Amino acid sequence: MLLTIVANLFGQNHQTGNALQEQQKSIIAIAALTAQGNLGALKTALAKGLDTGLTVLKIRECLVHTYAYCGFPRSIRGLQTFMEVLEDRKLRGIRDSIGPDADPIQQRGSKYERGKKILNELTKAPQDRPLTGYSVFAPVIDTFLKEHLFADIFERNILSYAERELVTISVLSAIGRAEPMLRSHFSICLNVGLTPNALYEFVDVIHITLGEKEAENAKTVLNELLGSNQTTTKPYQTVASEIFHKGEKVASNHFTGTVWLHMLVHTDTIFNTNAGNVTFEPGARTHWHAHPGGQILLVTNGKGRYQELGKPVMEIRKGDIIKCEPGVVHWHGAAPDSELTHIAIGVQQEKGAVKWLEPVTDKEYRQ
Repeated sequence: MLLTIVANLFGQNHQTGNALQEQQKSIIAIAALTAQGNLGALKTALAKGLDTGLTVLKIRECLVHTYAYCGFPRSIRGLQTFMEVLEDRKLRGIRDSIGPDADPIQQRGSKYERGKKILNELTKAPQDRPLTGYSVFAPVIDTFLKEHLFADIFERNILSYAERELVTISVLSAIGRAEPMLRSHFSICLNVGLTPNALYEFVDVIHITLGEKEAENAKTVLNELLGSNQTTTKPYQTVASEIFHKGEKVASNHFTGTVWLHMLVHTDTIFNTNAGNVTFEPGARTHWHAHPGGQILLVTNGKGRYQELGKPVMEIRKGDIIKCEPGVVHWHGAAPDSELTHIAIGVQQEKGAVKWLEPVTDKEYRQ
């Protein structure tokens, strides 16, 4: 039984230093969902973050950091949700790594001056200029920002500057209508080592986590900062720009949930191949089935799940290519918190049509 997953469908190499690591993607999802207040999806993101190797204390610090940008109520609800996730995992026998805590901050010199120094490191701009704008109108907030945000919080070394900035831009993307701040923090991201490619991948994660509107807003700000039009300057597609039409809802009893299909290639006597653009709503999936001639799936957007009979469920994401050998019983569909779009290619159609089997149970889907 052969299963081949090949990344880089659109030229996006998830193994280079330019791309986000799985732990960084989890930080983005956790921060964004905390700011949004979507506690159900946050539970899933928190569990996934732990599974990627994020420590308990690092995730806790991410949730603490969010309060500076979306307030105590969201941050505290995030912390309470995290406590529930940890207790549930403990009851199921999962022992998560606690990890090191932040070192004590050495109280050396003026906190205001320490904050100015850190802000200078982040922005690469001198902080001795006269106050302007809102800082003149409300000087106390300038003091709060430098003494508390950039001294008390950013000095804590449990998170790197890059990780703190990922939390920050995730929250700003989630709350919306904070474009000037988002632009400033995108710029800081570049200063602390995140590449333009990584920031465009951040937009992808925001689309999967929050939705198209939030992702498009973030992409617009990022394009303006970089002075580019992403659709013409990037070597790969980001966000949910549709290559093909979504098509019509599938009226078939061989699927669980809502599925759309747009046929691209119909079988003929020359090629003996068909291809369709298939979109699954979150949680939707096929029944168990097999293709006598085999099947190829090209994942073009979102994230989902794929399983061959007798093997573990696998997560699939945009850029993955799946090759399933003839006759192998399998199923595929969207993740619980994301749509999934893929191009399904049926090869060697002369060997016969798809053989549909029983539905995928909720228990099988949740594995």
